[in-house]
Formats: sequence, structure tokens, C-alpha cells
Amino acid sequence: MAEALRVVVVGVGAGGALAAIHLLRAAADRDVRLELVLVDRSGEFGPGRAYRTGDPDHLLNTAAGKMSALADDADHFVRWSRGGGRDADATAFLPRGDYGRYLVETLLAEERRAHRAAVVDRAADTATGLSADERGVTVDLARRGPVRADFAVLAPGVGGGDPLAGVVPAGAPRYVRDPWDGRWDGPPAVADGSPVLVLGTGLSMMDLAGTVTRAHPDAVVHAVSRHGLLPRSHRAGQAGTPDATAPPGGPEALRGIGSLGDLLGFARRCVAADPDRWREFVDRLRPHAPGLWQQLDVADRRRFLDRVNRYWDVHRHRAAPATHRRVRALVGAGRLRVHRGRVHRVRCTGDGFDVDLATPGGTRSLRVGWLVNTTGFRQDVGDPLLRDLVADGTARPDRVGLGVATGGDGRVLDRRGAPRRIFALGALRRGELFESTAVPEIRNQAVTIAAAAVDAVAREVRT
Repeated sequence: MAEALRVVVVGVGAGGALAAIHLLRAAADRDVRLELVLVDRSGEFGPGRAYRTGDPDHLLNTAAGKMSALADDADHFVRWSRGGGRDADATAFLPRGDYGRYLVETLLAEERRAHRAAVVDRAADTATGLSADERGVTVDLARRGPVRADFAVLAPGVGGGDPLAGVVPAGAPRYVRDPWDGRWDGPPAVADGSPVLVLGTGLSMMDLAGTVTRAHPDAVVHAVSRHGLLPRSHRAGQAGTPDATAPPGGPEALRGIGSLGDLLGFARRCVAADPDRWREFVDRLRPHAPGLWQQLDVADRRRFLDRVNRYWDVHRHRAAPATHRRVRALVGAGRLRVHRGRVHRVRCTGDGFDVDLATPGGTRSLRVGWLVNTTGFRQDVGDPLLRDLVADGTARPDRVGLGVATGGDGRVLDRRGAPRRIFALGALRRGELFESTAVPEIRNQAVTIAAAAVDAVAREVRT
């Protein structure tokens, strides 16, 4: 008979912190004793890559009113911000570093609230192996060794690829493969005044360009991506779309979408009917994106990722208004130059790189002091732990290869389609849900995981 629920959370960035918070809350609410092992190789337990920055100009790209860690308390983050001296309301776009501190403090607060019924064990360690059987899981940690538990939660966050692997020599000191790997408490090394080429033109590039150009008055940033598109802006003073859960066109319109062509035609008609309210269309469609995604066959999902995804991203993942204004000013002043194309060739020089870009107009050559990668998602199951799980059949890739196959409650499905005692969270479910990387979606997944784990141990106690 199970006397307590024991869960290991592997990866305690933002997603893992949300999972831990809701596990603590669910166990306390259901009067279940919880032993929670938090494994985070950084030892920070909370902020993760996205919210580690200390630069006050790196703003959240979602209004504060949507960023509560608590599913049943929408104003929690806003109140926390006010308590820390911010003049914040639900429409504010606050510093990303604030949100990292908020996650850390909220997790600590939930630990204190549940201290009579919960034990939290924090391990600044790396998970090197994971096995599962009918009764539980064993997580192998590099320093501590094996840890046995009822369930594991995998929350590795958004993994980044390396588009110049094999092109730039390993260890090249002026190629930054991941600019968010460390904490940004001051100007980074790339802000030395020499030209910078950024791979990617998304939100990370916008933050980087702002920091580099602010730190040095003559710095110029080049940014290159396949489409050369910049994220659009949120509307200032708007926390969200009224009635954002109501699908555009009504439920019947969405049920009639069975192909990528249907989806694109529907989107064009809705936006054409009211072009000034395209943000409202995107926001109202977003909660229904997983269902629409699952209505498409695999071939259409792959076509979407290859041909349409970037256009969705720049409208869905919008920039804070202040960030967007700064970037437009940099473009207007010629200090941020956006190129449509790809890196064709890189040659190392003594103080940087000579880079050839393949663009629609031909080859464009640049001499830069730094190369920085901000291209974002890997398009495969790249984490070594996940690769091992797939190799031994404990997990299987989703049908488009972005993450792993899961059941409705987030439990990983093995090669036969049977659920294991492992939950996946966030980006690992992107291939099946599509919208699975922002706080509102991850928070909802955390609630579901916590309920499923607590319910499972309650059933075991009854039997």
C-alpha cells in the first residue's frame, strides 16, 4: 500500500517549477503526503533560461495578467509585482528577470505552506538515466546515484539547435551557441562595439540587439533568418482579448477544418473580414490550436511547420510594445539590419568571422566580430536522456518528431502505446499539441499532471 507520493522533477526551470508548485498544492489539498525531488543542474530551481536575465529591458512578451503561476489565482503575479514596488497592472509587460524571481519565491512559498505534509529535496545534479516499470521509476543522477520514485516529470524546457555545428570550429571563442546559458547582469562580451551577426530574427534577437546597441553607441547588429520576419507588437494597454476562449466563427467553424488548406482559408477569411483585429483572431484561435493541430494529418502538420509556422510565430509570439518600438528605431537608424536568407559559408579571422549569406538577391558578405545563435527550437528529440528513452522503447517520438508521444494527461507512451510512469511537460509535447511552450499552456499541463499523480497514489492506497 502506498503511504506517500514520491515524484522526481527533472529540470526545474519555469516548466519544472510550475509542475512542482502544482504538485505541492494538489497534495496539500488532497491530504496526500508528498516527497518531491527537484533535479536542476543549474542549482537555481526556478527561473530557467528564459527568465534568468537581469537586463531590465528584456521584457516579458505576455502581459502580467496572463502570467500567474497559479491556475486558480489570475492576479497572483500582478500582486507579487506590486508587493515588490512595481506600479503594475494586468496590462503591464514586466522584466523577464522579475518573473524568474517570482517563480523562485512562489515555489518556496508553496514549500512552506505544505511543510507538514511535504518534503522537498533539492538536488543540484544532472539526470543521466531513467527507467520505468509498473510500480515506479528510477532516475540516475550523476553525483547522487539512483533515486526511486512513483513518477518522474520531464521538463527540459526549450532546447536550442546549433545551425553552425560542423561549420564553426568547436570552442571558437567568438561564436555564442546559446546567449541565455548564463545570467545577464551586465553587458555581455558581444557588446564590445564590433559588428554582431545574430542567427534568427525572433524575440531573443530583439532582446540581444537592444542590449548590444545600448552598451556601445556605434555597434551594428545584423540578423538573418530564412524569412527575415520580425515579431509583431502587442497592442499597448491591452491585457488580452475579451472572450478569448470563444473560437472565431464558433465551434462549428473549427470542426469543419480537416486540412491545412481548410485552416489557411479559414484564417484568411476571418482576418480579411476585420483586418485591424488580427490580434483578437490569433488570441481567440490559440486555445483551440491543439485541437486544430490534431485534426490535421501528419503530412499537413509537416507542411505547416515548413511553410506556415514562422508566419504564425511572428503574430502569435508578439513583442512587448516598448521592445518593438526600440527595435523599429534601431532598424530606422541602420543599427539593426535584417537579412532574409541563410548562412552559406563562415571563415574564422583573428578577431571574428567573414560570413557569406545566401539571399534572394545573391551572396552577401559580412565581416563581423561575433556570431550569436538565437534560432530556438531543435526539430528533434535532442536531449541525451530522451534519446536513451526512445532507444530502449520507454518512449517514442511524436509523429512529426518534435518531442515524445504522450497521453491526454501528459504521461509518456512507450513504443507499444502504453502509458509509463513518466510525465512530459512543455516543449516535449509540442509535436502533439503545437501550442505547448508558453506559461498559460504549461501551467494547465502542470495542473493536469499534479491531479493525475495524486489521483494515482490515492487509488493505490484504496486498493
